[in-house]
Amino acid sequence: MKKLSYLLLAQAILFSACSKGPHYVITGNIKGADSLTFLLQERVSGQYVTLDSAVARKGIFKMKGGPVRYPEMVILNAKNTRDRTSFYLENSEITITGSLDSLDAAKITGSRTQDEYNAFRDSNKPLSEKYSKLNEDFQFARQNNDTARVSAIRKEAAGIDKEMIQLQKDFVKNHPASYVTPYILAGLSMDMDGSELELYLNGLDTAVANTPLIKELKERAGKMKTVSVGQKAPDFTLNDPEGKQVSLYSKVGSKLLLIDFWAGWCGPCRRENPNVVRIYKEFSKKGFDVFGVSLDRRRDEWVQAINDDHLTWTQVSDLQEWDNAAARLYAVNSIPANFLLDQNGTIIARDLRGDELYNKVKEVVGR
Repeated sequence: MKKLSYLLLAQAILFSACSKGPHYVITGNIKGADSLTFLLQERVSGQYVTLDSAVARKGIFKMKGGPVRYPEMVILNAKNTRDRTSFYLENSEITITGSLDSLDAAKITGSRTQDEYNAFRDSNKPLSEKYSKLNEDFQFARQNNDTARVSAIRKEAAGIDKEMIQLQKDFVKNHPASYVTPYILAGLSMDMDGSELELYLNGLDTAVANTPLIKELKERAGKMKTVSVGQKAPDFTLNDPEGKQVSLYSKVGSKLLLIDFWAGWCGPCRRENPNVVRIYKEFSKKGFDVFGVSLDRRRDEWVQAINDDHLTWTQVSDLQEWDNAAARLYAVNSIPANFLLDQNGTIIARDLRGDELYNKVKEVVGR
């Protein structure tokens, strides 16, 4: 009997010690959410992974867990709805207060990292509001065919966009130990080359540099440097729509070859396709060629998009969407994306669209 008592006491002590260790407690008070299930999720490799769940009673729910190794961005999602909000989860007592119909605007307290993010967002607010107002003006000007105003707004918006990017870069530079920094830098990395990204990564505090997201960015920076302007384009082989294997270097040799990453489901890609078709028609006989790499998952949708957009050049894919082998090799994480190669397979430009792509092709092969 004494042995049993000692065992129960040891278990109680162990449980007490664990409950007092690093952990998080999330308390929610969401109006209009009675008997609704809330999911605590994180995004991993493009998929939502559920960490915890709780049913709200008269809008009130609680979640406990941890420890969390690093503060990380998570999503609180009202199950089977589009209502959600995001915040930084860390080992602390976090309170989420708001209404279901405006969950994205819920007030979140108790997370120091979230407070840092809120301060950054507030500093960016004047520019964001100005940008939103410009977008409204742009839509009005376009509806009224005011081309002069449309042009002026685009120029002004580009200036604001530049200011917003600089604000983010300044935050990364001035907050090397903040766990907000990895997420801001991840967004900035979309428009950075490998060397610039590496420069910012090297300035981070050791603890932040060891987070999974920064480790991913370091790997991405290394890949980006191998596909930067002036580098030899890495070769790859994928199947065409008929299942025949085609390598990139079987097409290298023309004056210019455009590796065009796109997908049938990608709206911006489909809007850019007519421009690529126009350039191809004008310069294909002068040495310009295109090698299309699709990030589609369904062959029928891929082929339909090829036919609908009149893409008559070589197309390849492994139908793995974002796991596309060539996209991973070229560090592509947004589309449309492209790389312009000379006749030796050297990358001479990347991510040119619209008139920029036309002018570059004309400069090289149009003479």
